[in-house]
Amino acid sequence: MSVRARDCLGGRAAIVGIGATEFSKDSGRSELRLAVEAVRAALEDAGLRPADVDGLVTFTMDTSPEITVAQACGMGELSFFSRVHYGGGAACATVQQAALAIAAGVADVVVCYRAFNERSGRRFGSGVRRREPSAEGTALGWTLPFGLLTPASWVAMAAQRYLHAYGLTPEVFGQVAVTARRHAAANPAAYFHGRPITLADHAASRWIAEPLRLLDCCQETDGGQALVVTSVERARDLPRPPAVIAAAAQGAGRAQEQMTSFYRDDLTGLPEVAVVARQLWRTSGLAPADIDVGILYDHFTPFVLLQLEEFGFCPPGEAAAFVAEDRLPLNTHGGQLGEAYLHGMNGIAEAVRQLRGTSVNQIPGAARTLVTAGTGVPTSGLVLTADG
Repeated sequence: MSVRARDCLGGRAAIVGIGATEFSKDSGRSELRLAVEAVRAALEDAGLRPADVDGLVTFTMDTSPEITVAQACGMGELSFFSRVHYGGGAACATVQQAALAIAAGVADVVVCYRAFNERSGRRFGSGVRRREPSAEGTALGWTLPFGLLTPASWVAMAAQRYLHAYGLTPEVFGQVAVTARRHAAANPAAYFHGRPITLADHAASRWIAEPLRLLDCCQETDGGQALVVTSVERARDLPRPPAVIAAAAQGAGRAQEQMTSFYRDDLTGLPEVAVVARQLWRTSGLAPADIDVGILYDHFTPFVLLQLEEFGFCPPGEAAAFVAEDRLPLNTHGGQLGEAYLHGMNGIAEAVRQLRGTSVNQIPGAARTLVTAGTGVPTSGLVLTADG
């Protein structure tokens, strides 16, 4: 994919099935079982059988290998299997790789999945632990000795600069949290179902790493999510309305690191998101005003605001007001702040539900959705549209 020209992937593939386990704080079962449950649910939703699958895509961080998932699900031969790096930044890229495989004719039905016990097992929020030596670890070595040990502390650095640059206070981040929890309160699948919050609740929550409070941070969740991708032509013969992949992109900016890109010229934006945004708009032929629903990766509230600005929904420094005015339906499932933290895969599923007309917080006439993946790392994004 060129960062300067429209690509030819748009409109070639579609998401035709979505499936998930329950979202909990203690699943009581292995990550492999979670993956298999989600994959089987997604195939059932798509009206397909395990034997129809010839491709699998997941994250480099996933502990359930493709061939093991295939065996446990009863799949046959695989002609395509792939993994994407950079944690949550991989979410939309898994769908991109599936679409690429289908467009190239190397696979017919590809399942993307992610499953983990991120609450009862390894908790990302607990910070950096003993790691094997690597070039990535060397970059972290410039920040860890100063106490920047957790994702929240890394994001806090950029968030503080953002507030300073635009003369804002930490309360602006509360707009994102309140919106997510409002939608989660109406979503029976959400961990925070029935539990909305107010701006006062946000402001009263304890500090995690200033200027981030507890309610600025996503959950830690056990669960699995899977998505089924096939060609648009085949999708039209399946029982569910297809969510057409109008555009898919990955992006890494200059001086990119994993969550610690503190040596860029400007810390008030997300250059990796700008790369994705340019490609999504070029390939889809759409603009911010054309989007009906935004599903933006919300591991931390400040980076939702920065994403809105990088995608051009509003000028720099004005995203909090944009959210407060509900100018774009945002994270209608409750996001990772309110529904579950599944590395963004549950957000893709919500975008599909919006296009099907089956979301619990359905936006009337939703036909074009924007989905983003983890930010602060090399990232990815999708524009999904209704067929026709």
